[in-house]
Amino acid sequence: MSLETILVWAVIGLIAGWLASAVVGGGYGIIGDIVVGVVGAFLGGFIFRALGAGQPFGGIAGTIFVAFIGAVVLLLILRAIRSSTVRRT
Repeated sequence: MSLETILVWAVIGLIAGWLASAVVGGGYGIIGDIVVGVVGAFLGGFIFRALGAGQPFGGIAGTIFVAFIGAVVLLLILRAIRSSTVRRT
């Protein structure tokens, strides 16, 4: 994997993670948003493939959209886990 590929993944992850944090609320900082965005890209790709939808539109915007949807789902799952552990203690 080239340095350029890693930088593209980081930028897409940062944008998707930041947008998802803005929609869901809260954030994890720059590094956290990158991680949430990159993991969200994998999750979003899985979700869209499972639904048989594929990427809704092409190019970098479509990639960011899929990563954004996955990042929102990831943040909602993390929020549900965090709130369930807070209630127990």
